[in-house]
Amino acid sequence: QVQLVESGGGLMQAGGSLRLSCAASGRTISGEIVAWFRQAPGKEREFVAVINWSGGTTEYADSVKGRFTIARDNAKNTVYLQMNSLTPDDTAVYYCAVQGGLAYYTAISLDGASYNWWGQGTQVTVSS
Repeated sequence: QVQLVESGGGLMQAGGSLRLSCAASGRTISGEIVAWFRQAPGKEREFVAVINWSGGTTEYADSVKGRFTIARDNAKNTVYLQMNSLTPDDTAVYYCAVQGGLAYYTAISLDGASYNWWGQGTQVTVSS
């Protein structure tokens, strides 16, 4: 089992930056694909960013490309989401998730249904 705890959310003015952290415990996630998803009020959960086990492969939703950066520190068992140039449309609860499957060999999925472990989420609110 993997336990995931997100942190770093908060209230920010448009144009500002936040860095979210996703700390894993229970076992190492160094061989796992990890993604960030978000869910705004009244909307479905959507993919934000994903990173493979080495950090060498990342993918982003078009809405955040060029503004958000996903990174990982396997020594700390933590994945980060640096969010710059925030807009009110970025307001949502942000969740990190671990895909699972055969470590180091699983292909990246952008579908939340492929992810086996989820954190409790952290609220990000961006004011205009």
